[in-house]
Amino acid sequence: MKAFFENFEKLCGLCGTSGREDSVRDYIINEIKGFADVRVDAMGNIIAEKKGKMRAKNRVMLDAHMDEVALIVTDINSDGLLSFACVGGIITAVLCGARVTVSGKTGVIGGVPIHLLDSDQADSMPDSDSLYIDIGASSKEEALKYVSPGDIAYFEEDFIEFGRGLIRSKAIDDRFGCAVLMDMIKREQPYDLTFTFSVQEETGLRGAKAAAYGVDPDYAVVIEATTAADVSGVKPEREVCNVGGGAVISFMDSASVYDRGLFELASDMAEENGIKFQIKRAVAGGNNAGSIIRSRGGVKTAALSLPCRYIHSQASVASREDMLSVAHLAEKLAERLASFSGLGE
Repeated sequence: MKAFFENFEKLCGLCGTSGREDSVRDYIINEIKGFADVRVDAMGNIIAEKKGKMRAKNRVMLDAHMDEVALIVTDINSDGLLSFACVGGIITAVLCGARVTVSGKTGVIGGVPIHLLDSDQADSMPDSDSLYIDIGASSKEEALKYVSPGDIAYFEEDFIEFGRGLIRSKAIDDRFGCAVLMDMIKREQPYDLTFTFSVQEETGLRGAKAAAYGVDPDYAVVIEATTAADVSGVKPEREVCNVGGGAVISFMDSASVYDRGLFELASDMAEENGIKFQIKRAVAGGNNAGSIIRSRGGVKTAALSLPCRYIHSQASVASREDMLSVAHLAEKLAERLASFSGLGE
């Protein structure tokens, strides 16, 4: 799987937030052309039709989103500091001191120094409105030479392997899912499959809604990253899932109630194939399934997720072995869904 992880690293290094997925889209298209029939819809979603050895009984759609969370410059202050808003869900705790890059300039996110805060303020989370991006400019005029309102600031972080098979990087959510889909497209598949690389997931699951309407699948499988809170101070029942525990299968989250038959099928497929898996232990978060499930007359959908610590930050952490488990289960589940006559089979 060396090629898989090399591709995954390249994907994480790209910058593309909601509505600005161009560099990610261009890279994916360049890599998969020749392995599938590829088109881009009006929203910017990639739709890739992969011919298998046999015609599928059911149209199966596998989805991953291309966009990552980021920051958007809203104003440039007289002192050259940049005001910003979040693109996607980012908690203030991960912003303070984070390194970013905006319009080719390196910056750091700062706020009021702790020495100037009273005791109550020092012990509480700062308001995101009190933070700013410092690119080293001394005035608004100087900053405007490099940055304009509407420019995007991306987390600046290296892709690093550490510990026992762990990877730290920005944008693991959901460049991992993109890597899984690309790997499947490049290899021969037993049945026809449809792959969608969707836009604007982080700002309301928007792209997948259009993609699913156009594809009109019988079944869908969403490949995603999900929060792993298996860290010090969190009660076991609040951990959601565990890094190293295998692929995560969801029965419900904040955006979807998953088809019970598909949930059980995914669990059975993992057990039958010796794939390490775990059940998501919280009704939290959401992903593109929330849009796909409600497309047209409804789509039976499953979500297979990668447990990821510190998600939506500049240093998300996930396990190589968990990645392989999700990829293996996605392929086995897609094959089964493409070939059988129904969930009662």
